[in-house]
Amino acid sequence: MSMIRDLRAAVRPSRAVSLRKDTGAYDTTRDPASVTAVVDCAVYRDGSRVETPVPLGPHEAMRLVRRDGGFVWIGLHEPTEDEFAGIAREFGLHPLAVEDAVQAHQRPKLERYDDSLFTVFKTIHYVDHDRLTANSEVVETGEVMCFTGRDFFITVRHGGQGSLRALRRRLQEDPELLRRGPSAVLHGIADHVVDGYIAVADAVQDDIDEVETEVFSPGRKGTPRGTDAGRIYQLKREVLEFKRAVSPLLRPMQLLSERPMRLVDPDIQKYFRDVADHLARVQEQVVGFDELLNSILQANLAQASVAQNEDMRKITSWAAIVAVPTMVCGVYGMNFEHMPELHWRYGYPLVLGVTVVICLGIHRTLKRNGWL
Repeated sequence: MSMIRDLRAAVRPSRAVSLRKDTGAYDTTRDPASVTAVVDCAVYRDGSRVETPVPLGPHEAMRLVRRDGGFVWIGLHEPTEDEFAGIAREFGLHPLAVEDAVQAHQRPKLERYDDSLFTVFKTIHYVDHDRLTANSEVVETGEVMCFTGRDFFITVRHGGQGSLRALRRRLQEDPELLRRGPSAVLHGIADHVVDGYIAVADAVQDDIDEVETEVFSPGRKGTPRGTDAGRIYQLKREVLEFKRAVSPLLRPMQLLSERPMRLVDPDIQKYFRDVADHLARVQEQVVGFDELLNSILQANLAQASVAQNEDMRKITSWAAIVAVPTMVCGVYGMNFEHMPELHWRYGYPLVLGVTVVICLGIHRTLKRNGWL
């Protein structure tokens, strides 16, 4: 049980920190002028990082592992095909998985090859903003590809966020966990990614609540004032991007938690169930967001139609009122010599009075019926 508690503490950062205050930015030790995509390369033996006089390259690290045991963890950021080719040959990675890792833009998945597992995770970062607009970017996506072998673990990251440096430090602080080998690192990354989903879901919920409040808050004369449909549609598109990251990952997590795998330690495999459970909860939230935004968008469009009907009724009402004096003036504007009542002394004020009375009567009737 002590190992379980240590595992949870090592791979799961505190959720008390708001995602809106988290920088979430990509942080790497890679020198922009360097010709290599390797961010970090280290050998772990008996749960501890092996210290070396000089930084190890992938080939030197693997020779050290083959000689003295342990496993190597190599982190890369957006490698080119040429940069990754040597590592692929060294570790015997499958060409199809290598192609996916280099090209990126992959669907979350789990693929098993002869001597390795290839896992793709979509990372999600919430983009903080003062106010949601029709052009606001709510979430940014990245990718983490993981190659898990018997004595190696390789991560390939794409995108400007989703750094694994803090996770590596936390795992290194728990030697008991790292003794479980590369599968412990795979679990740590899976849990780290899903915890990010939970934090993003909470932030997106705040945005949806804000839009929902604006749609149904009273406007003029107690009627709902609605909001810009473009804002709702933009938020819906961002939720759809979120959904594309979460939903496909559910099946791989279930496989890792339920099906025995040669490269996954049985003690670690049990705790993929916890990750799968949290992922399922996030997936339900995201589906609920999508349905709720559909309802909000429909309500907003219905309110726009109601507002248009209100305007048309007012225009029609005033047109009906103006039609009375227009008709009377039209009759008396005819240039006839023998018009009826033409020579009445009080005919002119009488006609004006009757016109005013009729207009006031129409106005009162329309007002009582809610048209004005």
